[in-house]
Amino acid sequence: MKSVAEKTQNPELLSAQADIACYLRIIDCGLVDYRKVLKLQHQLQEKRRLGEIQNTVLIVEHPPVITLGARQSANKLLANRDDLAQKHIDIVDIRRGGGTTAHNPGQLIFYPILNLQELKLGISEYIRKLESTGAELLEQSGVHAERKKGFPGLWIAAKKIASIGVRVSKFITYHGMAININNNLSIFDFLIPCGLDGVEMTSVLKQTGKQCSIRKAKERLSQLLIQHFS
Repeated sequence: MKSVAEKTQNPELLSAQADIACYLRIIDCGLVDYRKVLKLQHQLQEKRRLGEIQNTVLIVEHPPVITLGARQSANKLLANRDDLAQKHIDIVDIRRGGGTTAHNPGQLIFYPILNLQELKLGISEYIRKLESTGAELLEQSGVHAERKKGFPGLWIAAKKIASIGVRVSKFITYHGMAININNNLSIFDFLIPCGLDGVEMTSVLKQTGKQCSIRKAKERLSQLLIQHFS
């Protein structure tokens, strides 16, 4: 089985026609508005359900945005929407698992559009694979992160470095995982991450004191995705 790596700055224009012979398609979307990528995920999720495309992963960075998950009790903002809009931070209500989280440039995000039934994966096992992929990527960047039972994502002691929020519909996944690489962590001051009081967010830059190449991180992530999901 093989993988296709692609790059596009206009993901909303991607052709729905895919080479079904390619088992895992990896698309580098670059820096793209969250709402555009959310729309693309919905389109690809339906096409994957119909068998029109193969398993696909979108790799992306977003301009500043705060997203609110399906679990209302975990959605905790510390600023009102008008103030956030003045700071050019978008707010988007979505239906993934988990609570409030934030995205901005320098954070590496990947959205798998996978058929879990064909991969013979349950949801819990799928989330563990996402965590393993993220942990291996961070290890290659000089940071050791671990799982914390009952709290999806990756942690360095009490600090959180990666967040997971997924949704599965008719065996097809969408939404995914966000890993803090070089992003400005001050955006998290406007929310309580995942609704967990007292959680401090961290990043590769904060842990190591060194800038990590996003380009190299994307290359490493692509190889790990192939290892885990193809």
